[in-house]
Formats: sequence, C-alpha cells, structure tokens
Amino acid sequence: MIKTILIDDEPLARSIVREYLQGYSEIEILQECGNGFEGVKAISEHQPDLIFLDIQMPKINGFEMLELIEQPPAVIFTTAFDEYAIKAFEAHAIDYLLKPFSKERFDKAMHAWLANRGNKVTAPLAESISTQPEEHSRIVVKKGNNIVIVPVQQIHFIEAYDDYVKIHTTDGFYLKKKTMSFYENALDATKFVRVHRSYIMNLQELTRIEPLAKDSYLALLKNGAKIPLSQTGYGKLKTVLGI
Repeated sequence: MIKTILIDDEPLARSIVREYLQGYSEIEILQECGNGFEGVKAISEHQPDLIFLDIQMPKINGFEMLELIEQPPAVIFTTAFDEYAIKAFEAHAIDYLLKPFSKERFDKAMHAWLANRGNKVTAPLAESISTQPEEHSRIVVKKGNNIVIVPVQQIHFIEAYDDYVKIHTTDGFYLKKKTMSFYENALDATKFVRVHRSYIMNLQELTRIEPLAKDSYLALLKNGAKIPLSQTGYGKLKTVLGI
C-alpha cells in the first residue's frame, strides 16, 4: 500500500482529496491534519510516501512545515493561491493543484507520480525557495518534539555550524538546516549584517567594536558574545552604521 497524509486547514478541501483518492485502491490515507504542527507530527509517526499539502495554514505555512522534516515525502501542493506555484515547483513538488481543481486535474497529478514513484522533496528545498512575507519576521525551528517560532528581533546572531546554522537567541540557540547565504539574503539587511563568513549579527545587539590585532576587530554584543569581523564584514558594518 502507498501511505498518504492530507494536510489542510479546510475540512472541505480534505474531503475532496479523500473522495478523489477513492479511485486509487493502492492508496491508504493514514491521517488528516488541520495545520502544519499536526502535519510534522503525523509525518514523523507514519513516514508516508506522499502528502497532499496546503500552503496557507494557521500557525506555520506549508513551506515552513517542510523545512522541519529531515526526509520529506513526495508532495502534491493544494492551494487557492496561484502566486505560490513557482515556489512550489522550486521545492521539488510533484505537482501543484490550484483550488478548486477537477478530478481530471487531480488524476493527472496522481498518474504522473505513480508513473515515477520514488521522487521526493529533497535537500535543495531548504535553499531554492524564497521566503514568504511572514518568514521575514520569524524563523520556525524544531527542538526535540517541539516546534518553536522565533521572532527575528530575538535573534542575537547566527553562526555557521557544519551543514546547519546555529541561531543564537534570548532563550538559547537552535539548529536549522540552512546556509549562511540563505539568511544573509532573507533577513533585513538594515538590521542584520554578515560580518564574517561564519557570522551574521543583529545590529540591535551590538555594544561596541574593539580592535583585536592589526586590521582585525571584534564586535561585542549585549549578551557578552564576541564576534570576529572579517575585513569585508568590518567594511559592511561601518557602511550600515554610517561610520
């Protein structure tokens, strides 16, 4: 059997997908979820082969939900908003169904996936997609079994950490499987500056800049952290600060 999960905050939308799936005897619906939090938990528990995923949902959106899953299943997006289409395909979606979609359109997506089983949303998801408006003001992370929404103003600095980044905040740090370049581009450049290849700093946390050696400097933050400044980073910092 092919295992699937339906993730959509609209019961009617889930019922339509459920009805359309009745024609596929090889598909088993394991669970229906009304938001991304439930979706993350269900995917972790059931390890489905395929999910049907809405994008605009309460709490966290569909793209943020996918970022929290280490090995995402294959995805068919279902949404009422056509402006997300390009982003969905950049996220390696199997297909993108614009509500209200017909049985014929649904069958086209299913036949394409069944003919090419094994395609999944893969690692490039984290870097290839642009951010949604709400994602400019927050970062969604997973710590243990909990999902935490971190407002960007609570971020002190971001540090490169192997294939992850460490997001240092008022409440400690969180790991996120993104790159420094992603956050350099995603965060407000008037508030966050990449001052070193391994560090992005929140300007609101800066207390002073100290010389370290010839042509090298340290940024001291309110929490006591000391951030090395590269020559390029020091130049950027001076430009943003107007000094």
